[in-house]
Amino acid sequence: MSIETPQREELRERAVRRLKKKRDFHIHLTIYVMVNAFLLAIWAMTGAGFFWPIFPIVGWGIGVVANAWDAYGDDVPTEGQISKEMDRLSRRR
Repeated sequence: MSIETPQREELRERAVRRLKKKRDFHIHLTIYVMVNAFLLAIWAMTGAGFFWPIFPIVGWGIGVVANAWDAYGDDVPTEGQISKEMDRLSRRR
């Protein structure tokens, strides 16, 4: 049994959180595709007039993109970003 250092433990916790976010994103994306495929089928079976499925596709799509950004984007700020924010905060005083 190995003793985990605080740094290694923190890294493990971050890894677990990221893996959960990625899993949740894949579930969200699967549901998005299935529901919108169903809406497209309804649209096609009802005469394929005005393309009303565009509204849920685009609206919900914005949420899917935001979820992907959260799951796959950088989760740790760079030193440059931290310095810039510290400078901005120090000017407020």
